[in-house]
Amino acid sequence: MKKIAAGLAVGLLVSGCATKEYVNEQVSGANKRTDAKATELSGRIDQSNQESAGRYASLDGRINQQQAAIDGVSRTAQDALDRANAAGKLAEGKLVYEMSISSQIAFKFESSNLTDAAKADLDAFATKLKTDNKNVFIEIQGHTDSSGSQMTNLKLGQARADAVHYYLATTGGLPLHRMNSISYGESAPVADNKTRDGRMENRRVTLVVLQ
Repeated sequence: MKKIAAGLAVGLLVSGCATKEYVNEQVSGANKRTDAKATELSGRIDQSNQESAGRYASLDGRINQQQAAIDGVSRTAQDALDRANAAGKLAEGKLVYEMSISSQIAFKFESSNLTDAAKADLDAFATKLKTDNKNVFIEIQGHTDSSGSQMTNLKLGQARADAVHYYLATTGGLPLHRMNSISYGESAPVADNKTRDGRMENRRVTLVVLQ
């Protein structure tokens, strides 16, 4: 009987050890799977954070670019008001509206000759002013990108502003004494000159209508 009891004890001990090893293996496997899932989840979170950071950076860049455009428009409009008031050409001194024509549409490369598309826009602009029949003053501003020298850009901006000025007077029928043309050259960008799209936005003629 003692031998049988001892055998049973050994059997139970072995069985207990086997059960414990089995449990340990299951726990270890579960821990590994948990760790793997945690690692995978952590990777997804990191990737999501990186994507979110990229989107935020892109959005922040667009906001800064838009703000720069707003600041540029405000500056040139205020400059126009100051010049017109100094010349005694305005009664109220307020901005009515402004319109920009891209040089990509208005002029051929490095040229100040107006395209047909630009003439159509200017015809519509002149017709609106005559229909509104308000006592307004128009400042025609030539803007360029930063390619080339500052002096070259000033000259090109002025040539393009003068071309618009001349067309509005001779074809649009707007009085010369109610208009003025000026070049800002590259000094008032509304977009980043380091990109092709930004340079395209900066090459423009802006018509500022004041009352």
